[in-house]
Amino acid sequence: MKTVVITGSARGFGYAMLECFYRKGYNVVLCDVNEEEMKKAEEKLSKISSEGSYFSYPMDVTKEEEIRNCIIAVLEKFSTIDIWVNNAGVNQPMDPIWDLDGKVIDRLIDIDLKGTILCSKLIMPIFLKHKSGAIYNVEGYGSNDATMTGLSIYGTAKRAVTYFTEALAKEADDAGGFVQVGKITPGIMITNFISTSMGDGEKIELDEKTKNVYNILGDKPETIAEFMVNKMDQNQKNHAKFTWLTTGRAMGRFIKATFGKKNHYFD
Repeated sequence: MKTVVITGSARGFGYAMLECFYRKGYNVVLCDVNEEEMKKAEEKLSKISSEGSYFSYPMDVTKEEEIRNCIIAVLEKFSTIDIWVNNAGVNQPMDPIWDLDGKVIDRLIDIDLKGTILCSKLIMPIFLKHKSGAIYNVEGYGSNDATMTGLSIYGTAKRAVTYFTEALAKEADDAGGFVQVGKITPGIMITNFISTSMGDGEKIELDEKTKNVYNILGDKPETIAEFMVNKMDQNQKNHAKFTWLTTGRAMGRFIKATFGKKNHYFD
């Protein structure tokens, strides 16, 4: 039976992917820094029938020792880790760079970029030792070089995640090609991530134009998670990239919106 570890999986997109894997019969590892939300996630998983098992481990992705201890605990519990998804991340306050506190900048980079690097660094030797395994990193706004006021640091971190993932995939090739490294590009998800900064920090007030775009292009995390989990479950190639909001899908949504066909998430 395969085992998947997903960071930041107590809620939102992370939990949605975790639940999909669990329904497929995977052993799933719930990792998050928010232990209260983890208990809520455990309660939901306990009501789902699955051939797999679930295991919770509180973990801060910015702390190398906690990541290492998590890996040890999972291997003791399930003997193997087959897929590792670096999903943990926080949104930034919608302010220009000169209005951001230095501690906020440090925390954003530590979670959204350094966390992905540290987790990959520590799980990679396990995968190389067993000559199998897959790492998937979640992209976000900025990964494709898009820019906007209020997302400068978040976008910088996600652009760096894209480069790091491509570099890690190349290193995986050079190390024998046993490990798959790929990118997950979910697009716009309607979760608390878009309306709060720094996890559960200050509320982000979205303007009407942004809400309208989200109503056209956004999806619930469950919809995107099912698509991504099916892709990860079936993938056997390195350098994979799974994109939900493709150009074609986005154009189709805008065309339908002209005829009044869009969601109403903010009503």
